[in-house]
Amino acid sequence: MAAFLLGAVLLIVQPQIVPSRSAINLKAETSPQSVQRELLKKTSQKNDFKENIHSNGSCRQLPQTIIIGVRKGGTRALLEMLSLHPDIAAAESEVHFFDWEDHYRNGLQWYINQMPFSYPHQITVEKTPAYFTSPKVPERVYNMNQSMRLLLILRDPSERVLSDYTQVFYNHMQKHKPYPSIEQFLIKDGELNVDYKAINRSLYYIHMQNWLKYFPLDRIHIVDGDKLIKDPFPEIEKVERFLKLSPQINASNFYFNKTKGFYCLRDSGRERCLHESKGRAHPQVDTRLLEKLHEYFHEPNKKFFELVGRTFDWHSFVAS
Repeated sequence: MAAFLLGAVLLIVQPQIVPSRSAINLKAETSPQSVQRELLKKTSQKNDFKENIHSNGSCRQLPQTIIIGVRKGGTRALLEMLSLHPDIAAAESEVHFFDWEDHYRNGLQWYINQMPFSYPHQITVEKTPAYFTSPKVPERVYNMNQSMRLLLILRDPSERVLSDYTQVFYNHMQKHKPYPSIEQFLIKDGELNVDYKAINRSLYYIHMQNWLKYFPLDRIHIVDGDKLIKDPFPEIEKVERFLKLSPQINASNFYFNKTKGFYCLRDSGRERCLHESKGRAHPQVDTRLLEKLHEYFHEPNKKFFELVGRTFDWHSFVAS
């Protein structure tokens, strides 16, 4: 009898074994709805969650897909094109929940309130390009939903640097504030200024390594931003397959606007283009400086290609 009681006590006090992250990822995929219900159940006592249900049967729900970046990679174009699909409900503005501490402290109730109303069959999508390069974000997204499907759109890193500068330059011009030339950012003591933030954002392999600590590669679909600009339909087809959407978007949804110089959208007879801030001309940069930029990105790009198991047609990569 004493032995029986001792065994029972040991069974009760035995520490619970917590599965490792890799073991968790091997579990059968959990549906987005059940993940959300579990999240709401776990946090309802702490944050006093209230259901956001509309009278028409739609409701606000946590996103099942996030466009995580990259800044000036074409995230707005991707979101607008994806929104052509009837089973997509997209948040209109960048939420910055996982990367801005003030927002993250507000909790999931605040986050869910930023989402659009959607029906049960729809996928809710939000996009915040800064997520990709923010060190804390991958773990935070994982803790919310380990089954999240992530979209990452990338462009030639040198072109992305120029676009990054162009956006900030025009923002200053609109406020009638002076802004230095791009050469003043790219050159320091006669050499390429590798501390320039825009260059750091284009070191894709560093940021990708951080995401792969939490999400397997098959959970991250990389959209070729350069191809999306030149011929959007094939890239959007791939996104539909990744998100397991029925093929609803077709080539007729896109038309080339000669005046703007890029593709616009056609939806149920209504035509619309991206905001005038998109597609701005880059500043003229000395050829030798561009060559330095291309040369600098050669090795980082090679590491990125090895990391994701595919290559991209970028200036700074020459097959050896």
